[in-house]
Amino acid sequence: MTTATKLTHYLSSHGVPYDELPHATTLTSLRTAQECHVPANRLAKAVVLEDDRGYLLAVLPASHHLRLAALERQRQQPLRLAQEDALERLFPDCAPGAVPPIGAAYGIDTIVDDSIAMQTDIFFEAGDHKTLLHVSGPVFRALMAGAQHGNFSTH
Repeated sequence: MTTATKLTHYLSSHGVPYDELPHATTLTSLRTAQECHVPANRLAKAVVLEDDRGYLLAVLPASHHLRLAALERQRQQPLRLAQEDALERLFPDCAPGAVPPIGAAYGIDTIVDDSIAMQTDIFFEAGDHKTLLHVSGPVFRALMAGAQHGNFSTH
């Protein structure tokens, strides 16, 4: 698999400059950071959640854990992890577990943890387990301009 088609189209149509970093297959974001010699706090991972209104993409650093209760308080809504079959429908061009953090490319509401929003460089899954994309911090912030922000992760 290569960079997800919807993601590529979205980035191209928005004139987003990015670099591709191919790497050996990895199955966790922390392992990917290690393999690519990237600081884990600059690797954005995406967690797909669900509530009564639909789906939400929570974006946080690979070095952090999601604090679901904090996110639920912020959203004032109970949340749960999305089911695997929903992920296949929402991200049909992505390998399981390799969801990119750019929810707008897939029409999914996104919330970004403050701990990653201000990094100077951001790396993220390209839709497979073999490619990272790299963008500058300002470019990432522009990509997340329509997203909500909050503090819902812990190191």
